[in-house]
Amino acid sequence: MALSHISLLGLDRAELASLVESLGEPAYRAKQLAEAAYRQRVESVEEISTLSRELRGKLAEKSVSVGLPRIEKRFVSQDGTVRYLIAFADRQSVETVWMPEGDGGEAGDGSEAGELAERFAENSPNSSGAKASSPMEAIAALKRRAIQRQGQNQGRSTICISSQVGCAVDCQFCLTALLGVKRNLTAGEIVGQVCAVLKDQNVSPPEDRINLVFMGMGEPFLNYENFIKAARLLVEEVSIAERRMTVSTAGIVPRIHDFGGVTIRPKLAISLNASNDTLRTRLMPLNKKWNLEMLMAAARAYPLRTREWITFEYVLLGDVNDGPENAREVAELLRGMRCKVNLIALNPGPDIEFTTPDAEQVAAFQKILRDAGIPAFVRRPRGRDIYAACGQLKRTVEIATAPAL
Repeated sequence: MALSHISLLGLDRAELASLVESLGEPAYRAKQLAEAAYRQRVESVEEISTLSRELRGKLAEKSVSVGLPRIEKRFVSQDGTVRYLIAFADRQSVETVWMPEGDGGEAGDGSEAGELAERFAENSPNSSGAKASSPMEAIAALKRRAIQRQGQNQGRSTICISSQVGCAVDCQFCLTALLGVKRNLTAGEIVGQVCAVLKDQNVSPPEDRINLVFMGMGEPFLNYENFIKAARLLVEEVSIAERRMTVSTAGIVPRIHDFGGVTIRPKLAISLNASNDTLRTRLMPLNKKWNLEMLMAAARAYPLRTREWITFEYVLLGDVNDGPENAREVAELLRGMRCKVNLIALNPGPDIEFTTPDAEQVAAFQKILRDAGIPAFVRRPRGRDIYAACGQLKRTVEIATAPAL
């Protein structure tokens, strides 16, 4: 292992063991390094008090650092959401979002986090004590245990993290697409975002239950190996349960197949956003490479675990993809799948040509899906006034004109 410019964040136990062995230190030092970097979230090697002064000196001589990224700016929304501009050593930066009450995105996904989120979801389905006779009623039944044993705000805080500097997917309704893609993040930089926010918010899993979504800047499946390693480190070292993580892909079909075989993996969300190939190609150019037939085949073949549901995300654009016929086409695409749909009314931004549909149009779309037996939930916008909501991440510094809606 080369020892120059090593960041502790991003190294697993085997790599840490190799590092300490190369320095002539006993194996238990690897655990101390992991505890300091991932759990104590120290900012420098000098702060690791469990290490001898001699070992701290050796690490410094070899340019070994913790690698905790720097919070460059914070923007705080009226609703409590915080958008962080996080800077790395090469002066590139990404955005990471803290949502103290989440956005309801987990509702209906079969997990404990989803059960709790569903309680607070707008337009939640009727949860009477009747025997479940549809997917909607089955999901309603899943939530009751969590509702009975948890307080209103426990386990709902969510961190939205980035996987790339910018994004190459070029979705036409997303501000991040305007940046293009600069580079992939390392596993350490992905994990480092989480560690920086946890430190800033003074929370610590597993004592504090945190939800994590890989839905910030970038396409995680185009940075697949680093994303997979980061997810494993977040489970093994940061102690965030994989059932509380969700990764969203725009539809990188080969990686969906690969992801199904991973042992430690977050829940899967697929960004759909259109009901037919013509419309999806217009909105998401990658549909030319992996069309709806290929995408749906991959989703249907995906190996779901017990109580796991695939989430399909659908950004509603006024008078573009939000009509009754679009809803009926979506219902037909998803018929028979163990899945649910998150509806997201477009979060507006400069240089985006589309408009946000009104609440009545969103509700009508949702009703068509539900009437067809497709569980559908409306994600609540969080941090719109600071450009922190879904599709708004563009490293915006001037926020005075950001619409609060």
